[in-house]
Order: sequence, then C-alpha cells, then structure tokens
Amino acid sequence: MTSRIPRDSRLRLVRPRPLAAAPTAVNQRRPRRPAPRPPEGTPAPAELARMARRGLAGAARVAHWADGALGPGRNGAGSDGNGTLSDETAARAAEDLGLTPAQVRADWDTARLAGLVEVHGDNARPGWRLRAWDRDDSAVLRGWVALFDAWSLAFPEPTDREPAAVAEVVSAMPQVLSFLQLSAGPVPVEQLLDLLEQRVTELRTERCEIPYGPQPEPVEEPETADAPLAPLLDWALRALASVGALTYGDGQATLTPLGNWAVWVKLEQICVAAQSPAGNIEVAAEEMLRGCAQLRPNAARAEYRAWLAARPVGSAVTELLGAARGDDALLRGLAFEALRVVGAPAEPDVRSVADEPTLRPYALLWLAEHDGIDPEDAHEVLTREEATWLWVDTAAAVADHGEAPMLVRHLESAVQPTVPQLLDEVRAVGHPRTVQVLVALAAAHPDPALAKAVRRAAFQVHTGG
Repeated sequence: MTSRIPRDSRLRLVRPRPLAAAPTAVNQRRPRRPAPRPPEGTPAPAELARMARRGLAGAARVAHWADGALGPGRNGAGSDGNGTLSDETAARAAEDLGLTPAQVRADWDTARLAGLVEVHGDNARPGWRLRAWDRDDSAVLRGWVALFDAWSLAFPEPTDREPAAVAEVVSAMPQVLSFLQLSAGPVPVEQLLDLLEQRVTELRTERCEIPYGPQPEPVEEPETADAPLAPLLDWALRALASVGALTYGDGQATLTPLGNWAVWVKLEQICVAAQSPAGNIEVAAEEMLRGCAQLRPNAARAEYRAWLAARPVGSAVTELLGAARGDDALLRGLAFEALRVVGAPAEPDVRSVADEPTLRPYALLWLAEHDGIDPEDAHEVLTREEATWLWVDTAAAVADHGEAPMLVRHLESAVQPTVPQLLDEVRAVGHPRTVQVLVALAAAHPDPALAKAVRRAAFQVHTGG
C-alpha cells in the first residue's frame, strides 16, 4: 500500500495580501453613506492642492535640495538625534538656494512637520510625500494636514507662560477652529477669546477630582486659572496663520480655504464615527478594531481616521500596540493597518516593538513601507522564519474569523514551494497557535492526502515529536 502523502505538491506562489484586504465571513455589506459634500464655496481638491503646494514651496525646495545634495545614507541632520540641520549643512543649503541659514532652518522644520523629510535617529531622508509631490494631489493635501495638525510646534510657544496653561489652550483650540469654520467669515478676536475661556473652564472642570478622606491643608501653588488667556490666544492664532490655516490681523481671524477644508474634514470624520453602529469614536482600541473587522478596507480606514482624530496621537498608538499584543491575530493585523493611517508619528513606537517576537513581522513590514518600499515588495524584508511565523499568525486569524475556503486559499501565500517544506518550517517556527491552525487547515482542505499530512504534522507538534 503506497503512501498518498504528497512528495512535491507545488504551491502557486503569490504575494501575501494584507489580512484586512481579504473578504471574510464577518465582512458584511452595509449601506453606503452618501459621500459628504464640503461647504459651499470650498475649492476643488486640485485647487486646494495647488494652494498647499504654494504654501509649502519653501519646504519642498529645501527637501529636494537635501535629497540631491546630501545623497542617500549621508548624515544631513545634527548629531543630537532630533533632525536639526548642522550649521555646516544649513550654510551650504543657504548658499545653494540663495537663502539665509535661518530661512533654511525654518523651511526644514516645516518639511519635517509636513512629512516631506523623515528623521530616523541622526539621519534624515526624503519622505514618500516628496516623491509624489508633483503628481499626487492627495499626498500634497495629506502633507499640509500633517502640518496643520502640528501647528503648535510650528511657532515658538510663549516662554513666560505656564506649560499647563499652554497645553490647555492647545486642547481647546479645536473648538475655536470649529467655530471659525461654522462662522464662514471673519470673527472678532474678542469673541474667540470668550469661547476659548469657556472651553478652558470646561476642561478644568472635567479633570477636577473630589478627594476622599481627610486632606492636608492646601499648599499655595502658582495659579494658572486666573492667568489671562489673551496672549495665548494671540500665540495660537499666529501659529495657525504661520501654517496657512487662517489669516489674522485687524482684531479678527478668518480661516483660509485650506484651513476651512481641513477643519470640515476633521469634523466630518468625527461625525462619521459617532454615527457608526459600533460607536467607534468612544470605545477602546480593541473594540474599535473588532468593529472595523466587519468593514471593507476603505471603510475601515475611514473609521481608523475618525477614531484617531478624537484622541492624542501618542495615546492612540499606545492603545493600538496594546491591542496588537493580545491573543487575537486578526486584531494584530488590523492594529497595524490603523498604524499605517497614523503614519510618521507612529514610527518611533513601531520601531521600539520590532524586537517583540509577536509583533516583529508586522513591525518590519510597517517600517519597510514607511521607508518607501512598495507594499507589494515589503515582505522581502522578512527572513524565511519571520515570514513563516506571519503566515501562521494570519492563518490563525482566518481560522478564527474566516471561512474554510479562505483558509485553503491562504496556502497560496506561503513562501515555501511545497507543502512538505511548509509543514516542516511551520513546525519549527514555534508559533503558539500552530496546532490549531494545522487542525483547521486539515479539516478544511478537500484533498484527503494533503489533509492527512497536515493532521500528522499537527499531531507531531502537539506531542512534541
């Protein structure tokens, strides 16, 4: 009686697809919400992109200069690890571009905030937006929105004010911007100051905690509650004007077309999330990701953007990585899809988890794509062992949340050319879900001989053989 175990069952090699891109049993078609229309009078995206290119022309010029003059792999940043241009490099750029070193430094800082330049340790290199600057309007607008989001870093904050008061004003400015957007015209600064004071008072009330038990006598501390907010509002409006979000002068402020559009986009994102059945804007990362597992990729990305818009980037990234460390492999893949939406601000945190075995393959793929490698080729940064581990982890997600035919099709994404090689390497990689994945694959596969080989491999892993 001859063995029916396949000796050389060739697998068709295909590039692995992101898990979120594959249809699953839980992917249900939901009625599409009509595409929202921007406020009347908002310029077309192409015109908005032209405005953004004009506003960021100096930053793009310095970034292009650095790309050509410094060359790949050269150190064009300072040695402090903060991406600051060295004096020598700033002087050289100033001479080549006909600018002053101060102008070069200002344009360089803007390029960094807009993602035209990405800083990695002591080195800086062109961002992907710079590569697409002349041909991709969406990349230009995303770069400008990244600068808009970083307005508080684009203009020196007052040194004579308490940091807590500055932080309160930064937290309150979204409401001020929303009011400007709804007003659709110039607003007196006195009116904005009144709104800012109300919002800061609300923020202080929200974080007020009532202590229990006997309390010591209050200690006299520097008061920020009674500090006037007018100078801080002046700083905030000047900072927003410096990034092109508004015009400020003659005792009034007005959103520019770009600023009006950006505020509308962010309000729309929050409204979309608030109207979603899962209420994703309010929930923790894990629950949000579970809700997004039911959506198609484009709809899921919209949910990620809305969820991210409602919370600080740092805490959002921490939450997403926490969800990725859990036992559910589907959430792990979706968490890194959400981190792709975060983009450059997530890079230090993603890099810091690249040594964690559970997250390493996902982190390496994320970093490769962040560094400009085509997503179709990013898998080449993985070792054979890492690719196999990722194959098992993705199979675990499919087994838990997908359909049997999808698990069978998942064989096509294996890097191994034959089933026996795949089974040998899967057994050796040591993934904690190996047994469950192999048992599920054996139950799903229609080929009796292959199913028998997979069941045998599962038994050997289970028994340690």
